[in-house]
Amino acid sequence: MSKGIEQPAPRREFSWLERLNRMIRYRLHIPMKRSRHSPEFIARGVMVGMVWAMTPIIGLQMMAVFGTWLFTRKVFSWDFSLVNGLAWTWTTNVFTALPVFYIFYITGQVMLGRLDDISGYENFSTAFELANGTGTGFWEVVSGWFAGVAVGLGLPMTVGCIPWAILSGWLAYRMSLRFVVRYRALREQRMKRRAAKFEQ
Repeated sequence: MSKGIEQPAPRREFSWLERLNRMIRYRLHIPMKRSRHSPEFIARGVMVGMVWAMTPIIGLQMMAVFGTWLFTRKVFSWDFSLVNGLAWTWTTNVFTALPVFYIFYITGQVMLGRLDDISGYENFSTAFELANGTGTGFWEVVSGWFAGVAVGLGLPMTVGCIPWAILSGWLAYRMSLRFVVRYRALREQRMKRRAAKFEQ
């Protein structure tokens, strides 16, 4: 091997926390910063994405956001940022889905008055994995989900997700609106400072 050829540096491995932070930054924050729409338009998209993210329809949340976007534009002439809506469904991902769904399950059991029928997290995760099966194709996963989870754990999870979806949607709207307004105000201040320096 020639001595003059440099070997590429080994690729850095990121911890799961670093990967999660990078995902949040690139999938959630940057689309809000780069959008040219009004802050309210962006915040509505984040809200819709969070509402659908806080439902137990794993694998279908992005389709639900797209369906909502088509329906609300056509029927109510109410529009939102589709890009941000799709992006924010990723808040329930491989790292967060199971704990979030367990919270839905517990909340649903409490709301249904089934306080004596609340299983522990380990039992829930085992039932969840068994219900999802070992299928790798999209339709196998979806059919496994509806055959197992939707029938067995589905009622408490569906009922339990409702307050979380409402609360998360409201918080997402308020916080994203504040984030975008503040970011744009700071950016405008920076641009004014730069312009003032050039004028001197």
